[in-house]
Amino acid sequence: MNNSVFSNSIRFIVLVLVQVLICNHISFLGFISPYIYILFILLYPLKDENRAVFLLLSFLIGLSVDIFSDSGGIHAAASLCIAYIRPVVLRFSFGSAYEYQTLKIRNTDLGQRAVYIGIVVLTHHLILFSLEIFSFTHLLLILEKTLLSGVFTLLLCLLLIPLFSVKNQ
Repeated sequence: MNNSVFSNSIRFIVLVLVQVLICNHISFLGFISPYIYILFILLYPLKDENRAVFLLLSFLIGLSVDIFSDSGGIHAAASLCIAYIRPVVLRFSFGSAYEYQTLKIRNTDLGQRAVYIGIVVLTHHLILFSLEIFSFTHLLLILEKTLLSGVFTLLLCLLLIPLFSVKNQ
């Protein structure tokens, strides 16, 4: 079995289990929760990126969290959306390093990494909470949950990236 496939499979399983068993039970102030399963999408190898497989895996990780959380597909939709826009965000955040396929996320500048993760996390959370609440009358609540949970998730992702990064990525 290919080392990349094995490490991505382990990362997938570990992130789903940590999300479902630990992170879904964390709730600061009643509505601030981390969603670290998106690390799988953030750290999926650029060199191995078969677009259809990547989108399918992103959908499956969101669906796995949905099944265990009984959330009706909102995680799958949000995960699929951020997987779809990931190349645009990578190009925006890293520029020519992404264009020439020389990018290794664990070797990038902290500022560029924070911009990349921040855009993806905030987009994910905005979609997730918009689908969860599904009402424009509660727009301030959607934005509040997006911002506060997004900052919490961003900080956790920046701390956990060294644990989940593969050296040959």
